[in-house]
Amino acid sequence: MAGSDFWQRISAPFPCQRVPDHAVGLDGTRRNRSVTWLWIAADTLTILVTAAGATMYEMRAGPVETIENLRNWPLTGSGSIWTLVDLLFGFSVVLILISRRMHLYEPLRITSVLREQRLSAQACFTSGLLLTGTLYLVHGGAVRRSIVLLTLGLITVAVGLRRLMYRLLLYHRFERGVGTRNVLIVGTGSDAQALRNHLGSIRHLGYTFKGFVDVPGEDRTNSQYIDAVGTLETLFQTARKYFVDEILITARCSRETIEAVLMQARVQGVDLRVVPDLYDGLAWRNPVEYVGQFPTIPLHCKRVPELGLMIKRLFDIVFSSVVLVALLPLFVLIALAVKLDSPGPMFYLSERIGKRGRVFRCTKFRTMVADADKRKSEILHMNERDDVLFKVSNDPRITRLGSFLRKYSLDELPQFWNVLRGEMSVVGPRPPLGSEVREYKLSHLRRLDVMPGITGLWQVQGRQDPSFASYVSLDVTYIDNWSIWLDFKIILRTLAVVFAGTGS
Repeated sequence: MAGSDFWQRISAPFPCQRVPDHAVGLDGTRRNRSVTWLWIAADTLTILVTAAGATMYEMRAGPVETIENLRNWPLTGSGSIWTLVDLLFGFSVVLILISRRMHLYEPLRITSVLREQRLSAQACFTSGLLLTGTLYLVHGGAVRRSIVLLTLGLITVAVGLRRLMYRLLLYHRFERGVGTRNVLIVGTGSDAQALRNHLGSIRHLGYTFKGFVDVPGEDRTNSQYIDAVGTLETLFQTARKYFVDEILITARCSRETIEAVLMQARVQGVDLRVVPDLYDGLAWRNPVEYVGQFPTIPLHCKRVPELGLMIKRLFDIVFSSVVLVALLPLFVLIALAVKLDSPGPMFYLSERIGKRGRVFRCTKFRTMVADADKRKSEILHMNERDDVLFKVSNDPRITRLGSFLRKYSLDELPQFWNVLRGEMSVVGPRPPLGSEVREYKLSHLRRLDVMPGITGLWQVQGRQDPSFASYVSLDVTYIDNWSIWLDFKIILRTLAVVFAGTGS
């Protein structure tokens, strides 16, 4: 079941869920400072490692002689090791400042590969000129020229190579549909169509086009065959429905309309851009940013805890790897026991809805008879949950071993494979079935804004609560108040729940 086909069957828009103020940005030029500092740290580490390597290479007469040369390096004077360290520190600061001035810490989708490499080399070259000038002024003639030149050359190559490697990794993720940004284009005219074609032709920009938004009074001479997915009145309901990250306005609207859309974009946490030629003076302080070859002015950019999310993903990879390796013997024993307990496969593969409506196969140890899905209609009248949830305590389809596995949540251990694959996280809202999501109201889709998890706030706090409203409320509370520390607390409480055997 393709993700796009699935969402076509979602019901009509409902009122949107308000996003807390702390989850959105304040203006169009604000960027995630934690990510900027991460890139600065990466540049600094690259400089230090490269400089150390260049110095060792220049003293490469042999390991013993290299160490002896370092020991004999003077600690005072213009050619001392500390002078070189100070100059290297100054070079790092200057390179970072120039790189920041050249917008090299901006999102990669804004800049082309060649332009980024050119600016990176230019920043290193300019910083190198300042370094050599400083050496001349402080009479650092004792510092070998070969070390300085080799260091500058290697730093230029290393910084450019690091940026290129990261970009290629990002492009690979985009090709798999991971990390892309969903976009709505407001307008159906020639500019809107040209922008849509441009986004589609350059896949490495990382944009996924979701549809056009019709604007009243716009000339539709060349767009009469375009099917718009919404109107200005339902703009943010449509954005919620398609998990839109960014809205690009190409149609000419009144200033009052743009200001109203901007206000709602801040509330809903959706990025907003306009074509600068259409709105001169609307955001004169905001810089022009190119989306591919199209100049745009960002009116609002939401803040995303990218550094925290990177740490979360790193933890997921390490934690799931350790669990899969450490518990491999247990996996084998459970798999054999399932096979011997009842006819059927060892694993149960269920299509679930993940982040932003992506469909994936969730893996569990089989705890029911092989034809359990076909027999579900026989026990619908026994459902103990309300609304879209389904749960039967004494489900006759559960096998003898399955009851034990569910009690201690052992049936969910294979989901760590989904975590390692990047389809799930250790902590997050439980991934729903497609049949459940079809019954969601639009506000319920907020559960799908984040990666689904093996455990979550609902599992440790409201597991026995039959209310679907409570289910959604706890998931939204987790999303709005997420932190690394909250994840650790949920994991610790999950261990207590598992050992208590309260699962079912």
